[in-house]
Amino acid sequence: MSLTLGELAGQIRGDLQQGDPDCLICAVATLQNAQSGDISFLANPGYKKYLLATRASAVILRQADAADCPTAVIVSSNPYASYARAAALIVPAARTRQGVHPTAVLDADCAVDEKAWVGPNCIVEKGAVVHAGVQLAGGCFVGAGSVIGADSRLSANVVICHDVSIGARVNIAPGAVIGSDGFGLANEDGRWLNVPQLGSVRIGDDVEIGSNTTIDRGALDDTVLEEGVRLDNQIQVAHNVHIGAHTAIAGCVGISGSAKIGKHCMIGGGSGIVGHLEIADRVVITGMTMVTKSITSAGVYSSGVPAQENDAWNKTYARMRQLDKLARRIGKLERAQAADKKNDNE
Repeated sequence: MSLTLGELAGQIRGDLQQGDPDCLICAVATLQNAQSGDISFLANPGYKKYLLATRASAVILRQADAADCPTAVIVSSNPYASYARAAALIVPAARTRQGVHPTAVLDADCAVDEKAWVGPNCIVEKGAVVHAGVQLAGGCFVGAGSVIGADSRLSANVVICHDVSIGARVNIAPGAVIGSDGFGLANEDGRWLNVPQLGSVRIGDDVEIGSNTTIDRGALDDTVLEEGVRLDNQIQVAHNVHIGAHTAIAGCVGISGSAKIGKHCMIGGGSGIVGHLEIADRVVITGMTMVTKSITSAGVYSSGVPAQENDAWNKTYARMRQLDKLARRIGKLERAQAADKKNDNE
């Protein structure tokens, strides 16, 4: 889709401060690869080195960077969000289809709206409900009693197990599994007994779930993702986890059972969260952090060790191994010093 620069600025909540409002914008591109007819953006200061040489017809940026831009400028307090709006306007959305592919298998007792699409080799089991506008790509499985809300999109080979509730406008990437049994085990005389997982999964509206992410059903109560949650690829959400609205979690995070994560949190990639704890609203957890206790106040929390040169790391690790011995020596010296002070006072 093509829009004039003036139209685009108005729709993305930006301020066109220099440039021809009738200039036609047809595509989006990076600063370094943009050509005439493209719009680009500058959000990360690390990319400012590409600004002076950009060939984009317009750039979305902050007021502080406007004077350095050689082309048309749309000023925004949040250039990345404005770019996201621009891209959504210019780049066509995925095509919506209707009907049922001949190879799909639908139980006689399921309910699929006539305005939904069920793609090749999909299976929709007994009692499942697929609402209007839903798009099931090839190979999707919708288990018995599950509900897929209006205008949700399931990419190829998504598995929705039985009695799962998916809200409206939910996007689920290829290979995700929603509602698999949680890792519930009881030990009896050295042998493991499976604990029946009798809960389900409830996913709110406008949630996005990445490729090969797994969300386990609850043991008794449901696993819950509130509205607007964003999950990256290859995340493990265990049974009875509760994730608050508009929280974003990056790839390869593992969340243990019954953890409760607040609203508007951000959790960095590779982090681990142990079970049965709570994380307050608006908490930021940096990548590779291991959360072992509840976090009761908003803020930024870290525990990962950043990479360094191997020789430096070996020295650091060697010193870390001596910390216990060093702490004991310091304790002994402090006790001796305290005893000497006591003797002097007497």
